[in-house]
Amino acid sequence: MSLQTLKLLQVFMEDPGEPRYGLLLMGRTGLKSGTIYPALHRLESEGWLRSWSEDVDSSAVGRPARRLYAITPTGLAAAEAALTPFRAAPKPTPKVRFA
Repeated sequence: MSLQTLKLLQVFMEDPGEPRYGLLLMGRTGLKSGTIYPALHRLESEGWLRSWSEDVDSSAVGRPARRLYAITPTGLAAAEAALTPFRAAPKPTPKVRFA
């Protein structure tokens, strides 16, 4: 799994119930659109993400509808397994000696 995909998954894992859109993901990960969108498509094809078009009136909000992405239960389990090795292990508490 690539570092870019791990960065994307980490953002989704911060609040798994919250959908995200491409520009937000680019800002949070520092990745460019040419990296983000192929990775999102691949994760969706593998069943880790689902996507849909935002249900808004474009003229009322002054922008086009966004494509939203959310992590699936399958993706949540797989992301947890993929990210676990990269999480910092708890540091041992130093022993203090009193004289």
